Amino acid sequence: MSRLYDTIEPNVIDEKMLQKAVEEQGPQEELGQLAKREGIDYKDVIELQLDFRNILKIDNLWQFVNLTKLQLDNNIIEKIEALDSLVHLIWLDLSFNNIEVIEGLEALVQLQDLSLYNNRISKIENLDTLQELQVFSIGNNNLTALENVVYLRKFKNLRTLNLTGNPVCENEQYSLFIAAHLPDLVYLDFRLVDQNTRELAEIKYQYVIDELKQGEAQALAKLVEEQAKQKELEHHKAAYVEYLNGSFLFESMYAEDTEAARLAYLPGMADLLETYPSARKSNLDSGFTYKSKFVLICENLFAYGLQQHEMRQAEVSTFFECLQEAVQDSQQQGTKIILDFENDNQGQLDVIQNMSNFEIAESKLIKYNEDISQLSDTLMTLEMQTVDQLEEIIKDFERNIADQVSTFIENVQGMMAQCRDLENHHHEKLMENAINTLEKIVKSEFDEEMPDDVRLLFVDKDTIVNAVNASHDIHLLKIDNREDDIITKANSWSSSVIEEVHKNEISRNRNRVREVNQYIDHLQEELDNMESLEQME
Repeated sequence: MSRLYDTIEPNVIDEKMLQKAVEEQGPQEELGQLAKREGIDYKDVIELQLDFRNILKIDNLWQFVNLTKLQLDNNIIEKIEALDSLVHLIWLDLSFNNIEVIEGLEALVQLQDLSLYNNRISKIENLDTLQELQVFSIGNNNLTALENVVYLRKFKNLRTLNLTGNPVCENEQYSLFIAAHLPDLVYLDFRLVDQNTRELAEIKYQYVIDELKQGEAQALAKLVEEQAKQKELEHHKAAYVEYLNGSFLFESMYAEDTEAARLAYLPGMADLLETYPSARKSNLDSGFTYKSKFVLICENLFAYGLQQHEMRQAEVSTFFECLQEAVQDSQQQGTKIILDFENDNQGQLDVIQNMSNFEIAESKLIKYNEDISQLSDTLMTLEMQTVDQLEEIIKDFERNIADQVSTFIENVQGMMAQCRDLENHHHEKLMENAINTLEKIVKSEFDEEMPDDVRLLFVDKDTIVNAVNASHDIHLLKIDNREDDIITKANSWSSSVIEEVHKNEISRNRNRVREVNQYIDHLQEELDNMESLEQME
């Protein structure tokens, strides 16, 4: 079923092997010989044959970024690897090797034809990204489980499948099972799947397939839901307010608070923390508990963050529209100036060249040369005006973005200050509660049950005060970190957007100046060539 090591030394794909393979497969005529002498750019290679070369390990194929067809059959390869850069691969042959596991194919999303024939594979797996797969040959392997073939249902374009030579083929229900579970399959084991087989398979496996379809529909619905949630989360992240539409921040403060669990046993703690049923229906008032007030501030910040994000996006969109309009207007003016010049001087050089009067011809040449200089000055002046115009647009954009981000940060700081005020107020009540409890314990007036580790907090005043303060510090740190995270991301976005705008404008200006210079150089070269011809005459 697999190739044994030959007496020849096993090979790894190296530069020498690749160079030889490319040269052998390239054109052999004069053009091919020239390519060999000057060197072949691997980026230009679209098909590569590396079969029958005793290759043990796949390597060094990263330069073949435009490869569409790769033959690695009839080697002694043990592992599929180092193919991530071959993203344009359509056809891959790894037959007649010693591969045991299907892996390393995730990046080959355009693959249509895959052959793993005659290897040591015992399970069809790790092909999820190959949604373009049409032909799959995995005959002469170690596949034993008929149910494993159900995995191939996810490949909606699969039309040809070869499983012949696997133990699974010995199952008497093999053909009907495959036809039922892969209804779009056209060829199985080199034979056409006939209509009679399809009908028998549909009857035999009707209930199984119906149940399978129901499961797939549920899985798809779950996937769509998860993708929608992920898309929504990415939107929230872009607004820097992810997980603020609920109690996540509040709960995260207590998740790392080692003292919170013990302090929760203090009398009245539940009333201090938990939310009343009506908490979300009115504004922050004295009837609210700490948690409900805190969560409401987070939700207000969340809504505000999304609103500000939309405003920033609108500002960016408006800016680029204005920028594009100004650039297009400049381009149209430049094009008109050039067309007017060409129309005014069409055939001018031919006319000058055919003039019999040297003095008139000379004056015409001087005039034409002056016109070229004038054209250059006009185009460069236009570009300078465009630069000034765009600079004003960019300055306005910078001011608007700076104002928006500044206002956003100021309001975020205000809301976070409200969270800190709540935490400080809660801390005061908690401290008061803890001291009162300590006094009752000292006076033997505390009758409620309390775990031993909680009672250890009340051995003296310093111990309970330190525990309450430690809890408070953790909560404040969480609030501070979340505030810093929002501010840092907002400032970073602002800086990166402005930097990118300036970089793009510098690049645009350089390209435009280069275009003008190239055009003027072309005109000047034509003029110089004509003067040279006249001197020769």
